[in-house]
Amino acid sequence: MILEITTTHKPATDLGFLLHKHPDKLQTIDLSIGNAHIFYPVADNEICTACLTLDINPVDLVRNKKGGNAFLQQHYVNDRPYTVNSFLSTAIVKAFGSAINGTCQTKPELTQTPIPLTVEISSLKVDADFSYINRLFEPLGYRISYEPLQLDSQFTSWGTSNYVNLQIEKTITLKDLLSHLYVFILSLDNERHYWVTKNDIDVLLRRGESWLENHPEKEWIIKRYLKNLKTYTNEALLRLAGDELLNEEQPQSKRKISLHQTRLNKAFELLKNSKAESVLDIGCGEGKLLKLLIKEGQFKKIAGTDVSFSELQRAKDNLYLNEASPAMRERINLFQSSITYKDERLKGFDAIAMVEVIEHLDLERVSAMEKVVFGFATPHTVVLSTPNAEYNAVFEKLEEGSFRHEDHRFEFKRNEFAEWCEKVSSHFEYEVEIYPVGDEEANVGAPSQMAVFKKK
Repeated sequence: MILEITTTHKPATDLGFLLHKHPDKLQTIDLSIGNAHIFYPVADNEICTACLTLDINPVDLVRNKKGGNAFLQQHYVNDRPYTVNSFLSTAIVKAFGSAINGTCQTKPELTQTPIPLTVEISSLKVDADFSYINRLFEPLGYRISYEPLQLDSQFTSWGTSNYVNLQIEKTITLKDLLSHLYVFILSLDNERHYWVTKNDIDVLLRRGESWLENHPEKEWIIKRYLKNLKTYTNEALLRLAGDELLNEEQPQSKRKISLHQTRLNKAFELLKNSKAESVLDIGCGEGKLLKLLIKEGQFKKIAGTDVSFSELQRAKDNLYLNEASPAMRERINLFQSSITYKDERLKGFDAIAMVEVIEHLDLERVSAMEKVVFGFATPHTVVLSTPNAEYNAVFEKLEEGSFRHEDHRFEFKRNEFAEWCEKVSSHFEYEVEIYPVGDEEANVGAPSQMAVFKKK
């Protein structure tokens, strides 16, 4: 991929000061997936063009596991992964960090000066309707032209690909132009070479400051930028509308805590009260319970396991394990496993947590889970939660007999859960207590139910 930025501002070589890149030098920036090269094909008082070109290293690309298995497999069959837009967005921030943040020590007044700028991007991926190119750039006053690329120049009957050569023009500050580009090129391509995390909400709102709130396509932009992750999208929209600021002005006791966070808080409280010093979170997902556990010094040994490798990668990123100290990495461990198979790594923990996990198993596999967790791993304490099926009547859009999540295989009513808990505790010699989780409603109870099993 190639990005060219051209200006006819006088003197045009001021572009070099803004980009913090000297026109007479070829500069190379190291990226996790190769290099980015910056050079100037032309640089004089009348016109100046800075060129950023990506030099993707296929070995580094395959070694980078953050893309997931499906993403990595593409490298062996075609070259399209080398034109994922996220590579270009990463290179823009890495190569032009001073410019996108609006700093220029030599000529600071330039950062606030609108100048005529033309941008050309070759092989930009657009995996949405091409009309979104206009719908993104035109409301911000850009002049736009783009050329869809043929799938194969020798076989034009095959039609066009989802790649375009794009040109945009506007008199604007370089900081604003790069911020718009950074957000839009990620929104136009839903592929990533890295995992999207909650931190990306902060980045989006920082880059979208002063313009995103009033953009007619803001909801589409936010949704696409955050890879259609509903939780992150909703949070970003609320924060953009100022709800977070309003909530911060409210007393802590009046803030609304989500049901999911309520479950995690209750599980954490029960695990702490159990006096356990080692905890295994089965079905840890992206590591939210692990984040609570790791902040508590009581827990000397912490582990998380999940059947999904991609979820474990998310957990690793969310816990910042790559940057963690050796002592922290020694304290926490993540591994892939299944709760329906005996795995020696499940043994040796004082407590096991299973928050909203068992309902994802087929009913005929629940007995296998019981044998693995209660009969094979045999921790002193098991904290387990699952939805209360009776509470589903409260959800207006949920049809009768439906489950709350498309991946749920069953959901216990309160009496069914109590009977199952008694059966398990009797067979494996545990004692059990059951707690409601969330606000209770008359006749249907709380949205979730949590059991604490303790070895006799």
